[in-house]
Amino acid sequence: MKADAIAKIKAEIDRNKSNPYIKVVGDFLLGHLETDPEAAEKIMAADKTIAKSLDAMKAEAKKKQQNGMAMLTDAEGFAIVLKYFGIKGKPVVSSSPVAPPSDRAALAPAAKPAVPDFDVKLDDFL
Repeated sequence: MKADAIAKIKAEIDRNKSNPYIKVVGDFLLGHLETDPEAAEKIMAADKTIAKSLDAMKAEAKKKQQNGMAMLTDAEGFAIVLKYFGIKGKPVVSSSPVAPPSDRAALAPAAKPAVPDFDVKLDDFL
């Protein structure tokens, strides 16, 4: 069942390559399956999709909006996804924000070039 759920998630990600949020939620679900393999049965429900879980997030955000704007934390968003699929438990999310795949490179720290040791003594100039 777990293998079927993984295949279903990956297929939806592949069909929706232009929507980076489907990949973010799909990757979350794949990680969740590693810690909770029993969730596969819920993910396999024919009427449940990642896209519809995003709609559930959108609906929840609309309830919280103020001045036409709403925000959800990663934990809140992923909790809504789990609830949508009927999966019990709390999401385990990293402390760093999840950005769409296209933005992740911009968030990565730039590699610093190696700087050779600089050692100068006053005696070197006399």
